[in-house]
Amino acid sequence: MKVLVADDSALMRHVLVKTLNEGGVQTVVQAMDGAMAVEKVAEENPDLVLMDWIMPNMSGLEAVKEIRASGNNVPIIMCTTEGERNRIIDAIKAGANDFVVKPFEPETIMAKIKETLAKV
Repeated sequence: MKVLVADDSALMRHVLVKTLNEGGVQTVVQAMDGAMAVEKVAEENPDLVLMDWIMPNMSGLEAVKEIRASGNNVPIIMCTTEGERNRIIDAIKAGANDFVVKPFEPETIMAKIKETLAKV
């Protein structure tokens, strides 16, 4: 399985890559902002995207909208500090499959990935 981790924080990308590797995901592609995430989805064809919300150049929400507008149905989980109910609704309306609020435990993100992939 190939997962794209899109987050402007190098530390958060490192934590997610480590968590994914320990959870059995061998191929992890990284993006530092929403615009790069859109490019990487098109180039790398990942099986899943973990998308931060607040990033430079293009927000995660804008990136989700652009990915969906291109016709790509890759499962996307928003991983962000934006935990308000209306933000979660905005993300789902934009095309995100699920939502995880930071900070989270490694077990939580791995369970969310399995749950999301089981639905698609």
